[in-house]
Amino acid sequence: MATLDSLSLFTGLGLSEHKARETLKNTALSAQLREAATQAQQTLGSTIDKATGTLLYGLASRLRDPRRLSFLVSYIANRKIHTETQLSAALEYVRSHPLDPINTTDFEQKCGVGVMVTPEQIEEAVEAAINRHRSKLLVERYHFNMGLLMGEARAALKWADGKMIKHEVDMQVLHLLGPKTETDLEKKPKVAKVRPEETAGRSAKDVVENGEAVGQTLSLMEQLRGEALKFHKPGENYKTPGYVTTPHTMDLLKQHLEITGGQVRTRFPPEPNGILHIGHAKAINFNFGYAKANNGVCFLRFDDTNPEKEEAKFFTAICDMVAWLGYTPYKVTYASDYFDQLYAWAVELIHRGQAYVCHQRGEELKGHNPLPSPWRDRPTEESLLLFEAMRKGKFAEGEATLRMKLIMEDGKMDPVAYRVKYTPHHRTGDTWCIYPTYDYTHCLCDSIEHITHSLCTKEFQARRSSYFWLCNALDVYCPVQWEYGRLNLHYAVVSKRKILQLVAAGAVRDWDDPRLFTLTALRRRGFPPEAINNFCARVGVTVAQTTMEPHLLEACVRDVLNDTAPRAMAVLESLQVVITNFPAAKSLDIQVPNFPADETKGFHQVPFGPIVFIERTDFKEEPEPGYKRLAWGQPVGLRHTGYIIELQHVVKGPSGCVESLEVTCRRADAGEKPKAFIHWVSQPLKCEIRLYERLFQHKNPEDPAEVPGGFLSDLNPASLQVVEAALVDCSVALAKPFDKFQFERLGYFSVDPDSYQGQLVFNRTVTLKEDPGKV
Repeated sequence: MATLDSLSLFTGLGLSEHKARETLKNTALSAQLREAATQAQQTLGSTIDKATGTLLYGLASRLRDPRRLSFLVSYIANRKIHTETQLSAALEYVRSHPLDPINTTDFEQKCGVGVMVTPEQIEEAVEAAINRHRSKLLVERYHFNMGLLMGEARAALKWADGKMIKHEVDMQVLHLLGPKTETDLEKKPKVAKVRPEETAGRSAKDVVENGEAVGQTLSLMEQLRGEALKFHKPGENYKTPGYVTTPHTMDLLKQHLEITGGQVRTRFPPEPNGILHIGHAKAINFNFGYAKANNGVCFLRFDDTNPEKEEAKFFTAICDMVAWLGYTPYKVTYASDYFDQLYAWAVELIHRGQAYVCHQRGEELKGHNPLPSPWRDRPTEESLLLFEAMRKGKFAEGEATLRMKLIMEDGKMDPVAYRVKYTPHHRTGDTWCIYPTYDYTHCLCDSIEHITHSLCTKEFQARRSSYFWLCNALDVYCPVQWEYGRLNLHYAVVSKRKILQLVAAGAVRDWDDPRLFTLTALRRRGFPPEAINNFCARVGVTVAQTTMEPHLLEACVRDVLNDTAPRAMAVLESLQVVITNFPAAKSLDIQVPNFPADETKGFHQVPFGPIVFIERTDFKEEPEPGYKRLAWGQPVGLRHTGYIIELQHVVKGPSGCVESLEVTCRRADAGEKPKAFIHWVSQPLKCEIRLYERLFQHKNPEDPAEVPGGFLSDLNPASLQVVEAALVDCSVALAKPFDKFQFERLGYFSVDPDSYQGQLVFNRTVTLKEDPGKV
């Protein structure tokens, strides 16, 4: 009788009979929904309309803290919370404010209580969005991405009704463009893609648009704008090849659009168990870039389901690197945020006969054709009791798992959804001793966050069927998973395990050693984030795995630093030069342009005195043919001074080594122009300079065919050269870590964090020109 009463109550909220019966199978959910409905009826004194019922169901299914149920029900019943957007904000608020009492004034402000969005405001917001894109709208007409207009209007009016915004957009666009013509109904022509190998020989600034070269870099966001990749539009998931639909799909997509307003949503979901590398840069650019290009949002979600390997430093480093690359997450979330919901869904999955508790050991599940589980058909009630026992810590690690009943593309049968682990979690402590797997967590977290495009690297293609299956098995919104090829580099290893081996062997200092291709290492070496983003844009997004040469990344670095790194002068291996007829009684102040090609960017001042230091390689007593620098009878100019020096005397030590030179000087405009101008320093600062080369000698150090002894046997002994007594001009005296300079004639350099007061340390980022031997 109680079941019939609850069924009647739930259908009265607007749930279908099937949905109501499925809800009744979930004891915790049905109890919370029953309580919410009862309280709402007491407040209303009448039946509950469908809109209110939908909100109550959303509240009951998503609320983690039952103490807040009455508080939130009163707001829904009194129509103070009347949209899904407000409910989501309210749930987020109570989650992030677990302590009593709740500040109702702050709560209502954060949840839009009392905010009335008038039709006039919606009309004005849509009109403003259309005006911003009017010229493009008139050209592209109905091929224009209308989601952009809705997203901008929604951003301006956070609490507006999504349906009203869409209706207003449709009306104003129709008024502007008129009815659709036959041309409008034609499919938009594809934009020709340029293969990475076809662009490899070009400057990073040379790109192709509509078949013609243009003179500025197209960012990855610009490449992804519109329909270039033919991704589905939000809410049209079912149009994607291979997408699995159910009788509930269209209703779920309709609810999804009401929540998101047709906004593109992506996510970057790293595991917090290592440092991001160059391959992750592509993923960051793709996920954040695609969302931004289409006026959407991107979540940064930590996949923190493996507490044994997670460390706080990795969370911080990942956030830092995302920000360093220039991206701001819409929200930072964690898989652990959803542990309660994930557990409830696992129980529901058992109720539906789609999961079971298994006692096969890990070694029994390995290999291509493991034996089917003898517990696959155990009774539902038995699995429910055993899963609860797992939850309460009654099984040792490895003694029991929860498995899902499906076969994946690669033939893997019944993937594990939950396993027992007695490692405290960095956020939840020892609340849980069972943790969900990636196969179980990934799609459900995407569903909770209403991700529209779940962008994954190619190796996750084998999990696509489980992705669709699990969402559909639980009757929840199902996003679309899209796969793309990984980005790798030659002469590099990026796996966490192998980098740890390099650190243990003393081959590198740590994760941020500038010879590695982790993002922290590239930053320390001095690679600008813009250059990494440009490199990702240049590589593009392909389905096939891409392995690029490091010199292509270095070319992007040079392009950026040439325009952004001010010039200075430094000497690596110094030779003292005494000017015997120095033209002044004291040092002269020389104005040196920060960027010789554009003097509007300013100057810096360096002293020029009777004693200067030059590179030892810029002098030869017995020069070979073609040598153009200082030698007997061959004067050279000193850059920026307007003076030419000519050798008069060579001073040698007891061993015959040249210790210093004596020269005379004359004005550069007072005679024949020299064959060369060299850099120099006077009254310099001493500094340490670290010169880096490739860490490995072979292109593929992990390939046994190329390196039979393993990657540790392929280390380049000359990958690091430290110049401890280098000299640099005093214009850099106040430089801070990560400041970048071009040392004239030497290369681009960045200040290392090892620097301290009175002792600067520089890393060579790249040479001025590409080494032909590296191609």
